Amino acid sequence: MSKIAVIGGGIIGVATAYELAKLGEDVILFEKNYFGSGSTFRCATGIRAQFTDGANIRLMKYSVERWERLEEELESEIGFRQTGYLFLATSEEEVEAFRANVRLQNRFGVPTRLIDMAEAKEIVPILNTEPFLAGAWNPKDGKANPFKTLFAYLRKAREMGVDAREHTPVIGLEREGDEITAVKFGGNGGMESIKVDAVLNAANAWAPLINAMAGLRPDLVPIIPYKHQLVKTEPLEGGQVEPLVCPPSWNDAYIIQDGEDGGIICGAGIEHEAKSLDDYEPTYDFLRGVLRYAVKIAPPLRYAHVVRQWAGFYAKTPDRNPAIGRLLDNLYIAAGFSGHGFMMAPAVAEAMAELISKGRSKVPLDWEWYDPYRFERGELRTGAFQIG
Repeated sequence: MSKIAVIGGGIIGVATAYELAKLGEDVILFEKNYFGSGSTFRCATGIRAQFTDGANIRLMKYSVERWERLEEELESEIGFRQTGYLFLATSEEEVEAFRANVRLQNRFGVPTRLIDMAEAKEIVPILNTEPFLAGAWNPKDGKANPFKTLFAYLRKAREMGVDAREHTPVIGLEREGDEITAVKFGGNGGMESIKVDAVLNAANAWAPLINAMAGLRPDLVPIIPYKHQLVKTEPLEGGQVEPLVCPPSWNDAYIIQDGEDGGIICGAGIEHEAKSLDDYEPTYDFLRGVLRYAVKIAPPLRYAHVVRQWAGFYAKTPDRNPAIGRLLDNLYIAAGFSGHGFMMAPAVAEAMAELISKGRSKVPLDWEWYDPYRFERGELRTGAFQIG
């Protein structure tokens, strides 16, 4: 049994701690704030396999299959529902791009298909079909409750012996050669240290700070926090916008009905680099901008009251794909998810736990594609499609 430290108490860190405990490892999990306080509890809840490259499609097909079994495995209700994703095309060129995406997704076993606006209207009763020519529809995509999911993982992890510590910041790493030998952390008003056999950096937007503690260049894995905001309306009758609905040409705007209370979550690619890692202040400009798109997608939203607005981070890499893999002999990273960490978590956590514990994984994760050293080599991947 090895002593493994996981740094970062978002969905990736918590789920990986759980998976490591399943493999019999001795795990200590550190979160500087409260669990889920970074990107996880600020996400739009979406889960999809509709990506535009083979690596992400394969990974998310496997992740969706894990999501389908997760409630039973964690013995908790997590609000997972396969309500679909509906992407909408506004031009003939976009329709052709959708067709190519559908062919690629079908090749990997993802059942996306092109639909007309009559069918789209059946799926989303309040949809404004006039601006759109076709839709890319996958009914196996869906959504889940990020709060319930994270706490279900955390509860099971603790039951299996994980020492999960919140409000416990990591403040240093001790390194000998290419190995991390100890983790220093704040506690009881001072500093403590614990010997470790391996470390996972799952700090997402804060990951460069952890890399620097290991003596690596902070920009070895360049991750920049972008403020991503969401607006939520009062509850609507169920079934109005069950899938995530997005016309990508409209600044990646999207709407999705909250699976818990029926409010409509509205998002868009109206993003700016965050001023700091504490920059969570929502802006009025975003509120005005996102609602312009929302009421064009679904006109009845014009009459819905806005009840909440919040901000979080898309922790972006230059190619919008995460960095997943090994940095030093016993230092690993899974960070820079660019808005996709929640949906990818079941697959990535299983893969990382197996890599750390066994040196290999059966999960269909393309390690070369997500290689954290690709940025240093200048080998950027196709930009991952960033929605929900």
